[in-house]
Amino acid sequence: MATKQTQSAARLLAAPSILLLLVWMIVPLGLTIYFSTLHYTLQGNPVHKFIGWTNYYYFVTDPAFLTSIWNTLVLVGSVLLISVVGGTGMALLLDQPIYGQGPARVMAISPFFIMATVAALVWKNLFMQPVFGLFAWVAHLFGAPPIDWFTNDPMIAVIIIVSWQWLPFATLILLTALQSLDLEQKDAAQMDGAPPLSYFWYMVMPHLARPATVVVLIETIFLLGIFAEIFVTTGGGPGLATTNLTFLVFRSALRDFDVGGAAAGGIIAVVLANLVSIFLTRLVGKNLEG
Repeated sequence: MATKQTQSAARLLAAPSILLLLVWMIVPLGLTIYFSTLHYTLQGNPVHKFIGWTNYYYFVTDPAFLTSIWNTLVLVGSVLLISVVGGTGMALLLDQPIYGQGPARVMAISPFFIMATVAALVWKNLFMQPVFGLFAWVAHLFGAPPIDWFTNDPMIAVIIIVSWQWLPFATLILLTALQSLDLEQKDAAQMDGAPPLSYFWYMVMPHLARPATVVVLIETIFLLGIFAEIFVTTGGGPGLATTNLTFLVFRSALRDFDVGGAAAGGIIAVVLANLVSIFLTRLVGKNLEG
């Protein structure tokens, strides 16, 4: 048992790191809040005039705001669905005793370790390029017209790229959960002649419920801030077709040079992300307690 002296010493030793972390977080957040109340533009006369909540009002009433919220929800929801469903299927396949199981598992999770910018460039120039890309070659092979992904189906293209990156993460978590399944229960189900579908539905699915909720929580936190894939491939377009909330903040700051408006958008994005995180955290907590 720790004495009061050791507890005090531990707090004293940890205090500098905690203070440094707080300063590291609070100072940028405080400056962002401060800039969001200013008429701060990089064009013309750089007069920093206090305007209160005006930046928030203009950002929220901008027609692009609702579109960006919708695009964010579509992107996050689609990637989560593909990750959980596809990850479950891949985990079941990789859990089977097949030849070359180790290399197959390494190759299955390798996309998760590729930088987002590199992955987006590879998909844009090697796979989805409408003339010389792999998908275009396959379309010509079957006599079908190639798809100009980033013009005709830009959101689907972004969803495919992001899903390809995050599917290995879900696979890894769910595969680890599958390997912890009690083998005695599996053997008992096989001896009783349980059909594969019933075994999966009544034994495997309940066992994967908790890991799946953790996957949803972690992926949602990161997917709300997706930027590199959109910037490299579509640039938020055509029009606002792939502009999510993060890209809208970027556009306000570095395309419209409206630092005050971008700061207000950043604060709004932080608030919305925290609300979603709190909701998912409570949802995951209930699932873990159940």
